[in-house]
Amino acid sequence: MSRTVFFDLDGTLADRQSALSDALTGLCRSRALSPDAEQWLRIQLADRATVGDFVRLQDAFGLEVSAADLWQEYVDLMAAAVACRPEVLEGLARLRAAAWTVGVVTNGAGDIQRAKLAATGLADVVDGVAVSGDLEIRKPDRSLFELAASRCGVSLADGGWMVGDNPAGDVGGGQQAGLRTIWLRGRPWPDGLPAAHHVVDDVTDAITILLNKSSE
Repeated sequence: MSRTVFFDLDGTLADRQSALSDALTGLCRSRALSPDAEQWLRIQLADRATVGDFVRLQDAFGLEVSAADLWQEYVDLMAAAVACRPEVLEGLARLRAAAWTVGVVTNGAGDIQRAKLAATGLADVVDGVAVSGDLEIRKPDRSLFELAASRCGVSLADGGWMVGDNPAGDVGGGQQAGLRTIWLRGRPWPDGLPAAHHVVDDVTDAITILLNKSSE
């Protein structure tokens, strides 16, 4: 059995929603943005964020500060706010100690996702990272999984696992990439999508499943 596993980042290894709320509160306070501008940001950035969102914010509300400065402050605030629980970091370290190759496959802009990985300590416990912004493609595109495998020094042809909370992007994408899948329950499951191999309520449960398979 291939001891390779890829994890999603936001909503799987790290709590993006909590960090997002804190970062936007800080940004709006720092830049004295209006309540309308703050509400606009919270809606636009609910699922993902790019520098283009801040270009549109600047245009919509006539802000004098540059979009690039707003984006960089947002990236810094997100990195400061995001967290990965110690038991998750410990679980990933245990996987690697058990001869697993551990990668991250995440949608998002490269600079912000890497800032999160560095700030949480996740960058120190994974073998490779593929961010959708690097290729301008997004999960479930197989190419992103191929990039992750390459950066981890492995091949998708050898199989492995994908763990994530997004049914279509993580489970569906993983299945299309020839990986077995573990779904973190939460989002609605779309009709017609084949079931994941395992369903868990917490990423630490997924890590436990994988560690147990080390002895198979």
